Amino acid sequence: MPRQKGVPIPGSERQPLPGATAVAPADPNQLAQVTVRLRRRKGAQTVLKRALDLSLQLPKERTYLTREQFIAQAGADPADLARVEAFARNHNLTVVDANLASRTVRLAGTVGDLSAAFGVRLNIFQAGEVKYRGRTTPVYLPSELAGIVQGVSGLDNRPVARPHYRRLAAPAVQSRDRKGAGKGAAIRAAAPASSFKVTDLGRLYNFPANLNGSGQCIALIELNDVADAGRVTGTGFALSDLNTFFQGLGLPVPKLVSVGVDGGANLPGRDPDADGEVTLDIEVAGALAPGAHIAVYFAPNTTAGFIDAISTAVHDSVRNPSVISISWGGPEDTAGRQLLDGIEQVLQDAAALGVTVCCASGDNGSADEPPDAWDKKPHADFPASSDYALGCGGTKLIAASNTISSEVVWNEGWQGGASGGGVSNYFTKPPYQSKVSVPKSPSGKIGRGVPDVAGNADPNTGYQVFVGGQAAVFGGTSAVAPLWAALIALINQSLRRKGASSVGFLNPLLYTRLAGSLNDITQGNNDIDGSLKGSYSAGPGWDPCTGLGSPDGTKLLKALAS
Repeated sequence: MPRQKGVPIPGSERQPLPGATAVAPADPNQLAQVTVRLRRRKGAQTVLKRALDLSLQLPKERTYLTREQFIAQAGADPADLARVEAFARNHNLTVVDANLASRTVRLAGTVGDLSAAFGVRLNIFQAGEVKYRGRTTPVYLPSELAGIVQGVSGLDNRPVARPHYRRLAAPAVQSRDRKGAGKGAAIRAAAPASSFKVTDLGRLYNFPANLNGSGQCIALIELNDVADAGRVTGTGFALSDLNTFFQGLGLPVPKLVSVGVDGGANLPGRDPDADGEVTLDIEVAGALAPGAHIAVYFAPNTTAGFIDAISTAVHDSVRNPSVISISWGGPEDTAGRQLLDGIEQVLQDAAALGVTVCCASGDNGSADEPPDAWDKKPHADFPASSDYALGCGGTKLIAASNTISSEVVWNEGWQGGASGGGVSNYFTKPPYQSKVSVPKSPSGKIGRGVPDVAGNADPNTGYQVFVGGQAAVFGGTSAVAPLWAALIALINQSLRRKGASSVGFLNPLLYTRLAGSLNDITQGNNDIDGSLKGSYSAGPGWDPCTGLGSPDGTKLLKALAS
């Protein structure tokens, strides 16, 4: 299809997935949707600067923008929205949704019309078992939209993230029929002696007592599998698993709602790996903050879906989450600029609104890629590498007599996994890390160091959960993100009772006034196979394996409430 004359969106070109080849043109008659991301209105930089200034203050000194104020000061300009609507009308596209807060316009049309509107040639690519609609050229805009539109996602629907958990290959966990599991069936399978009930980890990390997260909403971001035609095909949780798990802990199933984004839905059964991720997130967050409302945002595992899911949670004025947990990600070097910039802007929004975003740092150590795809270079995982994310790394925790006796960097090699961590090639070193020693990035830049904090992640000392009709033990930094999210919910509950604001963007305070509220991890490295010669190692203070350390929840609350 001939390319329209226009202006390319900077950084919008894509490379095929490794090993992928174009096997056929995309069906021009297939229906598809794209998300158009608009610039912030004039003067919005003042709002972002205010959010950074607030983040250096204690919660009692902060006042966040309401979502209505945010729209008026940092949302999209209605005039810009009108220009995009006119563009859609001129190219036979339908406006499905427009949101001034998230600065997005959702457009629908045939692949042929979308290709003509944005000047791209779309093909079907195949890489092994993965088949997706994609392109290699930039996205083009008419000159009157240049500068107004900052990104267009959805033309390419390749998978962009993977779940960050590790399941322990434990001997003989007893399977249960899903129908019976929800009727009070006990979990009788013997878990490994070194694993933990989720609630036990809350006690070991000294989570504040007499708090349950009441009045708070924890948002969980989950990504659906996508079929060739863009149809969502899987990923979800089964209520029978949750009933069995929470009954085993003597807790009620948390207040739970599934929120569909871009056609996403709770569809368990097709992909056990992805289902394990969703269920782990709910069980960890719900066990540690049993009074919190949990909202699970499902979206397709695509650039558009990932950005839109986080944006929907951040700007959700119905459920109003105060903390978001993201256990999905991938190497930032292969993410593509539209994904990097799109999520980074949404996390900036979260900071302005007082929403904390906890992101798993990955389970393949400093490689951040599985062995069959690794290029022998270190990588930082995104979105944990965003300046505005609370990057959550992994430890191996040993306890005796209800006390932590040992905690080191999680590193069990390729089979057992290792804590993701390193230095960003894309994001520069943020001001809050100015006083910590961050190595240069693999490309020689002064970059953002990841993670910021850590928690138990080794499957050999993992979390006892109930997934797919079975008792199981899971680890991975996927468990650490909801663990920290639950702690933030408890702290927010206490702060709000006292009239203070929520924790919000926590990183600047962590690096300046709160470091003494964490358990410093000083032993180990995250060189998953030894080939990088332990270039990232733990030591006193911050390190690119476990950040500033694992939580002491009561100390953290006391410091934040002072």
